[in-house]
Amino acid sequence: MVKPKKHLGQHFLVQDGVAASIAQAIQSPKEGTPVLEIGPGTGVLTQEILALGFEDFKVVEIDKESIDYLNQHFPQLQGKVIDGDFLKMDLEVLFNGSPFVLAGNFPYNISSQILFRIFENKDLIPEMVGMFQKEVAERAIAGPGSKIYGILSVLLGIYYKGEYLFTIDEQAFNPPPKVKSGVIRLTRNERKELPVTDKFFKTVVKLAFNQRRKTLKNSLSSLIAGKDVSSLDAFMKLRPEQVSPEGFLELAVAIYQLEQ
Repeated sequence: MVKPKKHLGQHFLVQDGVAASIAQAIQSPKEGTPVLEIGPGTGVLTQEILALGFEDFKVVEIDKESIDYLNQHFPQLQGKVIDGDFLKMDLEVLFNGSPFVLAGNFPYNISSQILFRIFENKDLIPEMVGMFQKEVAERAIAGPGSKIYGILSVLLGIYYKGEYLFTIDEQAFNPPPKVKSGVIRLTRNERKELPVTDKFFKTVVKLAFNQRRKTLKNSLSSLIAGKDVSSLDAFMKLRPEQVSPEGFLELAVAIYQLEQ
């Protein structure tokens, strides 16, 4: 059996019913939809996704022991087990440029980084169903006005509809983590691109939340210094948690136009 490795953030799911619920939360059609699972470990979620009959299914795993286990116990994954780090992979080549559903019991130690990668590759990932540490799951889909609303909430909220699906108890894993887990679904919205670059939008959002207790006039001072921001008065008095993703987009566009 595969031994969970702390340095990889591994907490293997051991309850088939939980795994089935995660797999069945995928809403994309079975025909013509590739699926990529991150960190399959011993394949508890893998077997449930396989049972659904998606047209093209691959898994990416960084743990050599898990890779050997998967190749030995899942002959149907022959040639579909990718030895690599999802955070460093060229996602375009996984399914020859085709968009794919992302799924997984994501390692706690890279879960936020996975969410940032989803934002960066929003045109390749129309849907994500995944399990995170509960507080990360809640933060990812939080709305304005809450203390947990932050950078990821805004970046994901501008391109995705987020849903919190269910909470999973610590005892569903080996070894049991010290916190509960939450499963969320992200579904890509109709927006093709922003009026500013994703990079500029992200810069505005990060600057705002890096000093979340300050008003936007103060936290964005490095971007607006020396510029006439009288047209932005409605935003300048607010704190970042009071601004919706659409509001941040409006603000980013206005700041960008000041620079032209």
